[in-house]
Amino acid sequence: MQPLDLPTRGTDEAATEAAAVEAARQLQICNACRYCEGFCAVFPAMTRRLEFGKPEVDYLANLCHNCGACLHACQFAPPHEFAVNIPQAMARVRVHSYADYAWPQSLGRLYRHNGLALALALAAGLALFLLLALALNGTLAQGPLAGNFYRVFPHNLIVSLFAPIFVFALLALALGVRRFWNDISPQDRARDAPGAAAAEATRDVLRLKYLDGGHGLGCNEADDEFTLWRRRFHHFTFYGFLLCFAATSVATLYHYLFRWHAPYALTSLPVLLGTAGGIGLLFGPAGLMWLNLRRHALHGDAAQKTMDRGFIALLFFTSASGLALLAWRDGGAMALLLALHLACVMALFLTLPYGKSAHGIFRAAALLKWAIEKRQLNRLQLGSE
Repeated sequence: MQPLDLPTRGTDEAATEAAAVEAARQLQICNACRYCEGFCAVFPAMTRRLEFGKPEVDYLANLCHNCGACLHACQFAPPHEFAVNIPQAMARVRVHSYADYAWPQSLGRLYRHNGLALALALAAGLALFLLLALALNGTLAQGPLAGNFYRVFPHNLIVSLFAPIFVFALLALALGVRRFWNDISPQDRARDAPGAAAAEATRDVLRLKYLDGGHGLGCNEADDEFTLWRRRFHHFTFYGFLLCFAATSVATLYHYLFRWHAPYALTSLPVLLGTAGGIGLLFGPAGLMWLNLRRHALHGDAAQKTMDRGFIALLFFTSASGLALLAWRDGGAMALLLALHLACVMALFLTLPYGKSAHGIFRAAALLKWAIEKRQLNRLQLGSE
């Protein structure tokens, strides 16, 4: 096995190198065995490589969905002396890859201290909105305001607070995944990503295809038991988030394009979309937390549980506070509920580029790379014939 040419300037770099070297060692064993070749995209992509440098390891790690099927099928899994545990090795590489490709790079260390960063962001957001409510209104307990949130926090104030954070989060994620793409696909440019490859990658993302364990039975959550619930709860979470984003987008169009200002009726499109999305973001994160607490000890990286569970909890409380705000928007506690909800949303935005949410963006890029690779291989095979 070729040694990885990685810098070792400090503790973080040493941990990154150790994770990559261990993953490469296990992938070399898997490449000789190939029993799991039909399980998911990781293994056929692996068989196209003879050596595993850092870009290759980063690519395969982000292609892995941590379903656990290969661990439970592997004859070399612990307690075998080879100690092959691909889900765990890939998980350890993934979190280092997020930090390595983070923008700006100086903030990549937040991945390694995500629990603290998340707690500080939530506390700061909560303190900000509570203080603003007191300053603007004198109290958080007041008479019914007929659901008019902007009598608590003016619309332009909310936009001025959230718009820069949201734009920065999108920019940071975009530049990070661009650096990742340039490393894993130095020869793959836009011309190598035809519509068919992009469409396949999009379908795989929207269906969460590789959370079926490669055989359609689902992930291994408890010992050798198969379940599709991890895939289903991911769908609740993913589509719940998209519906909430759609609700905000429609409300923005109402406000600026049609001059229809909140509060909106319970039967209006923004409220219906937000309610459906909020319910999805209750069921999804609650289910994922339940599965996370009972998952097999060898799955994933125990050191990342704080990041995983913190992100799940933040999604859940963002949704719960939003639904509570909708249910009691005409009550005297509306201002307090609004401050709590906006604090959760701000914490989510602040940690968006430097937390668990990044895995979806990097995984989508890896799936696009795999879709392109398959087509390149087919062209080579047809050319050789």
